[in-house]
Amino acid sequence: MMAERGVTVSYETIRDWTIKFGGLYAKRLESKAKRPGDCWHLDEVFLTINGTRQYLWRAVDQDGEVLDTLVQPRRNKHAAKNFFHRLLKKLKYVPRLIKYCANTTRC
Repeated sequence: MMAERGVTVSYETIRDWTIKFGGLYAKRLESKAKRPGDCWHLDEVFLTINGTRQYLWRAVDQDGEVLDTLVQPRRNKHAAKNFFHRLLKKLKYVPRLIKYCANTTRC
């Protein structure tokens, strides 16, 4: 865009701008992001990837927005807890209710 207007900008200048203003833009985008609903559920689907069984975990809010996904070979209580702990730490919201749904499209 700037080259079309005859302004020459080096990649170092762009890098400096990113360092200087990138954090501000990221913070502004986070503040405008829609807050997830207060009722979350965990979907679990069995997949076969390269002949091995894998498990797809999805955290979904009440409006159907996918909060996070994880594919892994383990399926146990510890894996589910780690998935939700990581999600809660990342989003910084505490849901009112967490449900579990296995192999279904709806709970």
